[in-house]
Amino acid sequence: MTSYEQERLSALKQLNLLDTPPSESFDRITRMASQLFDLPIAAVSLTDSDRQWFKSRVGVAHTEIPRFKACCGEVADTSGMIVINDLLASPHYSDSTLAHSGIRFYAGAPLVTRDGYTLGAMCVLGTEPRAITDSERSALRDLASMVMGQIEMQHAYGRVDPLTGLGNRSQFLEDLDDRGRDTPGRPVFAFFTDLVDMSQMISIQRVMGPAFLDKLVRSAASHLQRSLPDGVRLYSVSPCQFVHVIEATDENEAVRLAAAWRAALASLAPDDSASMMMRPAIGVASFRLGERLAEDALRIAHSACQDARHDETGVGLYSSEIDALHQRRFLLLADFRTALTQAGQLRLDYQPRVDMKTGSCVGAEALIRWEHPLLGNISPVEFIPLVEQTRLARPLTSWVIATAVSQAAHWQAMGLTLCISINVTALNLEETDFADTLIAALAECNLPASAIELELTESALISNSPAASSQLAALQAAGISIAIDDFGTGYSSLSYLQKISAQVVKIDRSFITSLGQRRRSQTLVKSMVNMAHDLGYSVVAEGIEETEVYDLLKTLGCDEAQGYLLSKPLRVDDFERWLAEH
Repeated sequence: MTSYEQERLSALKQLNLLDTPPSESFDRITRMASQLFDLPIAAVSLTDSDRQWFKSRVGVAHTEIPRFKACCGEVADTSGMIVINDLLASPHYSDSTLAHSGIRFYAGAPLVTRDGYTLGAMCVLGTEPRAITDSERSALRDLASMVMGQIEMQHAYGRVDPLTGLGNRSQFLEDLDDRGRDTPGRPVFAFFTDLVDMSQMISIQRVMGPAFLDKLVRSAASHLQRSLPDGVRLYSVSPCQFVHVIEATDENEAVRLAAAWRAALASLAPDDSASMMMRPAIGVASFRLGERLAEDALRIAHSACQDARHDETGVGLYSSEIDALHQRRFLLLADFRTALTQAGQLRLDYQPRVDMKTGSCVGAEALIRWEHPLLGNISPVEFIPLVEQTRLARPLTSWVIATAVSQAAHWQAMGLTLCISINVTALNLEETDFADTLIAALAECNLPASAIELELTESALISNSPAASSQLAALQAAGISIAIDDFGTGYSSLSYLQKISAQVVKIDRSFITSLGQRRRSQTLVKSMVNMAHDLGYSVVAEGIEETEVYDLLKTLGCDEAQGYLLSKPLRVDDFERWLAEH
């Protein structure tokens, strides 16, 4: 093999064209060639070491023929246009594969790269002998230039990952769509490989530098491509992330293959100092070609990979149930923005807090409820954690404050002196105007600071953030009561109680529910009550459901009670009726 032939084949393979699915962008050109020359057959033929492979074809069923005595092979060898008016009259081609298949006429123009390597030919073929005019020669050269333009465009503009030389996400999506049109319904598996998770990638770049990560990615891409079956193409769809599609017997075989590839990748770190950071994960998703959008196939494979991050094996099989859960979460977040502005979806229910000495209601905890127009009641346990991780957290708190303050003003006008407790988060304390907003809302409704109490978890209250400390100080200065919510669940050390200035401790329900049956729980709660009182806190027990527990807490000196024994959370009208009855 000559050095030119070696370099030519290398250039051909770098383009990642061989054995790829048919492509509409090339098929348009072959159809045009067939119509222009009024010939039944046209093809974009690529010359491999031992075959002519058709990237696009019209009028022929097979995808390749041997290179030996192939007219396109001569085009690749000479880099010139070849025209054979009658193959049977040619001493060289009369016994060729094409001639034996009934082809009599051949014309092929070379597909030449910018570096001068001939990849193959844009060719037209007929079953009858014929000649070719000068204008037809020019037209065939123009068609060959169009093919090369398409090849170079796909390679250079948005189709190839410059780091690995692999097809990128756009190429994967186009190829998968093409395969879906070519072999619809065929069952396949998509494998999504993630070399390192996001935090690891940041650490590697910070400690080792981006060049090290580039080396790692190239090494992994090379190794993974070599380990794949012949004809399977690997794509680089994102930094440190790859995808490929293969056929497998069943899910068990697919997972076994994924586990073997992962084990091999895990030992690929080019430097021992980073081997501990290498934790590849591979997600496996089955689907049928043409029955899923390429974008969705990539998404579910990526979803499986994310699940693999939480599995000790590092391999995850796509679960439609888990995916549906994530889809629901996304839907809820998207719809919650509308719920904040559309009247009737969100409301506050109120659960009474009762003074255990007098039995009178002294306040209520405001609890948000969401009535989704399609999904019905959405539990706050489901949507609040989602909202708190987004920029919707601030408008949600603003809505809760505005609604609760307005309700407090309404009750004050009715002659009811009640303190409404509002749950807020550490993120709210990071808002530089949080305290000012709440204080202004109270002033606008002519309410005293005692009308509102803020409930914060232990973790939120001991934040070292200067902003949070500043907001707490401003709230305290205004006389707004602060309650430690879920007390006893957050920290093993109680030294933090010396650092924060709160007025109320709410003992978590996990200590209350078993109070009547467990002496150890009684001892713990008794200690909590005594310690809180010694530190100057008022104590509220939440989650009370039994009379025995209520009486015991009263004996232990607990100040206020809250729970289903007294009342479940109530709508405003029901709460006012409950007040009237009690």
